[in-house]
Amino acid sequence: MKTLIIAEAGVNHNGDEAMAHQLIEVASVAGADVVKFQTFKADLLATAEAPKAAYQKRGSQAEESQLQMLRQLELDYAVFRRLRDECDRRGIGFMSTAFESRSLKFLVDELGVEQLKIPSGEITNAPFLLEHAAAVRKSEKGRLILSTGMATLGEVESALSVLAFGLLAESGEPPSPEAFDAAWGCREGREAVRAKVTLLHCTTDYPTPFDDVRLRVMQSYRQAFGVRAGYSDHTQGVAIALAAAALGADVVEKHFTLDRNLPGPDHMASLEPDELQQMVAGIRAIEQSLQESVKVPSKAEMANRKVARKSLVAARAIKKGEPFDALNVAVSRPGGGMSPFLYWRLLSGSATRDYQAGELICE
Repeated sequence: MKTLIIAEAGVNHNGDEAMAHQLIEVASVAGADVVKFQTFKADLLATAEAPKAAYQKRGSQAEESQLQMLRQLELDYAVFRRLRDECDRRGIGFMSTAFESRSLKFLVDELGVEQLKIPSGEITNAPFLLEHAAAVRKSEKGRLILSTGMATLGEVESALSVLAFGLLAESGEPPSPEAFDAAWGCREGREAVRAKVTLLHCTTDYPTPFDDVRLRVMQSYRQAFGVRAGYSDHTQGVAIALAAAALGADVVEKHFTLDRNLPGPDHMASLEPDELQQMVAGIRAIEQSLQESVKVPSKAEMANRKVARKSLVAARAIKKGEPFDALNVAVSRPGGGMSPFLYWRLLSGSATRDYQAGELICE
């Protein structure tokens, strides 16, 4: 199964449309399936009192508020139309994460985005989860990717119950915790979630220390909820993203930038263009390596068996009728003759013809 590779441009355009177009070019050249941005109206996303995270302070002006930072990173809706069109021209998928309802409506109703990403910070925002579910329900191709950073397993299940309710056909029942539980507890609700939702494991720390990755949580999601699962990687380098692919991640998402030294909250924990290419190439190689589970020799191995394996050979000249024994039978390359597995059976008989020293024994 092919891993969906999302090249996360996020806000690494620094509010500059030209830089956003450059990021699309980089993701396209690297071979990513999708390039993803972030769509928001800063004044709807955060209050003036909202603090910045430690990693945001490291990558931007520490004294400014989160709202001030977000205002500098906000792109007009018209810009996203042009970015979507640029993705179409380059043959790469376009996605953007909405962080509030107005932006979600724009992405769905005006840009026609069918694959939606719910960010980790919104996993407890039940009304917003319902809006995503309703948007996806409108389209046969609609899908949801739910990122789960900072969440407990219980919170993930609660979010899935909200989505189950939202994904079911409208029944007129008002949303409530009891209605969410009922939707999640019924077969139709579970099937709707399995058909439409992919969970992304991630650790919301930039960069994420390796000992905080907990990559096998992907497997826990599959076992606990029966859903597709992937990984949103915030570690440095490409090793963990490749490990996620090797563990069967349905989606791998990774931040990238034009230059890690640029100012901004996410650049420091992002891949540069050549690293993004390495990651994509590595994931595609891993996919090829995981295609078969049956142990049979490959075509190349079949050709190499004659060179690398050994056969039963005459250790010295053997006369017709002479009994085979440990002194006149040896094991040596090339392969293609009698298998050494037949050594003891050979010792119970005699030569049916003459053999020269070093000649393959054929009995």
